[in-house]
Amino acid sequence: MLAARLNETSNKDLLSVSDLCTWFELRKWGFGRAGFVRAVDGLSFDLSYGEAIAIVGESGCGKSTLAKTILGLHHPTKGEIIFEGKPISAARMRQRQDYRSCLGYVQQDPYGALAPFMNVRRILTEPLVINGISDRGERENRIREVLEDVKLSPPDEFLGKFPHMLSGGQQQRLVIARAIILRPGLIVADEPVSMLDASVRVEVLELLRQLQQIHSLSLIYITHDLATVRFFSERVFVMYAGKLIEKAVTSSLLSNPYHPYTRALIAAISDPDPANVDTFKEVPPGEPPSLLNPPSGCRFHPRCPSMISGLCEQEEPSEFTVRPSHSVMCWLYR
Repeated sequence: MLAARLNETSNKDLLSVSDLCTWFELRKWGFGRAGFVRAVDGLSFDLSYGEAIAIVGESGCGKSTLAKTILGLHHPTKGEIIFEGKPISAARMRQRQDYRSCLGYVQQDPYGALAPFMNVRRILTEPLVINGISDRGERENRIREVLEDVKLSPPDEFLGKFPHMLSGGQQQRLVIARAIILRPGLIVADEPVSMLDASVRVEVLELLRQLQQIHSLSLIYITHDLATVRFFSERVFVMYAGKLIEKAVTSSLLSNPYHPYTRALIAAISDPDPANVDTFKEVPPGEPPSLLNPPSGCRFHPRCPSMISGLCEQEEPSEFTVRPSHSVMCWLYR
């Protein structure tokens, strides 16, 4: 089994994100500047050792860009990422490589994340070789242990198989195995079950949760489905148009949401009661704004049923604390 990743400074945060921005420049016909897509625009949050958080929002709100910026795949335009007390943005190449080896990444599409010409043994061997684990015996032991961890057992039945020979659930288990084989401190799971059959989703989420708890992993779970976060995370951050608009302990957010957008997301959760099959659920009108030209003031105000005229349209709200461990960016709670 994987060794639990415990840190002597467990009272401190594993990850601290401060005023993080990731903008992508657009050009007109390759010459003049057309502007910037503000995919991540001034986010701040902390993640403790062994904690699981969920980042929730509609498609296109910047969730995946945030994940890839934390993973080091995108360079932030401004702001800071601090991991285990060390700033990452200005780190040298070797330090950034060491940082990436402390993170695991679970992608949305398991088949697209796996090289089709590599078998299971080679897929799991590659990150070990890249990170300098040259002893073949140690590599073989780690591969077998991690396959047992993700319940692809007995390992001998899977080591020679290629991705197309595995089911969707088995492919995602292999992606998880690759993510944890270096024994990271943080796992970033970007919509890890959205491509799977409904019958397999619960199994994969339970597996991730078990690995997170047993091995004291920190975990960032990115999803558009609020129905799953109550079983998976200690805190929930709601993201809209590049901003984190509400942060709360999971039970507090689901039972008493404050932001109108969060309320709309919760209202849209599927109701399994057949008696409510014909009940119409109101959703905010319009579409999410363009991140190239986001609206002034509160970014949700064009769709908000509770907009304060003259204020929400002009001034961006601050982050207000409405309850202990519950904050919201909304002028209704100023």
